[in-house]
Amino acid sequence: QVQLVASGGGLVQAGASLRLSCVASRRAFDTSTMAWFRQIPGKEREFVAAIDDIGDSTWYADSVKGRFTISRDNAKNSMYLQMNSLVPEDTAVYSCAVKRVGTYRSDNRPETYSFWGQGTQVTVSS
Repeated sequence: QVQLVASGGGLVQAGASLRLSCVASRRAFDTSTMAWFRQIPGKEREFVAAIDDIGDSTWYADSVKGRFTISRDNAKNSMYLQMNSLVPEDTAVYSCAVKRVGTYRSDNRPETYSFWGQGTQVTVSS
């Protein structure tokens, strides 16, 4: 089983930047599409961004396009989310996820991903 450790969250003011990191526990990471999701208590998990196994293709939610950039370093079993121009609506717990085998890589529904480990809290004040 893969363990995913997300880090890099924090409390920032609107307009600031943060860089989230996700480290996977084993090498299966480099054959999988990976993604970031976020969730506010009481609301459904929301897709943020995804990246294919070699980093050639990326997908973003409309709400973060042009502000967030997803990347990965397979040699380090790591994925990143650079978040710029943060707004209060970005406040959430951010989690990383691994694409389930047999699902389309461009399918961004949460049920097509497996989530392991804790997320990291991002809080943006106005």
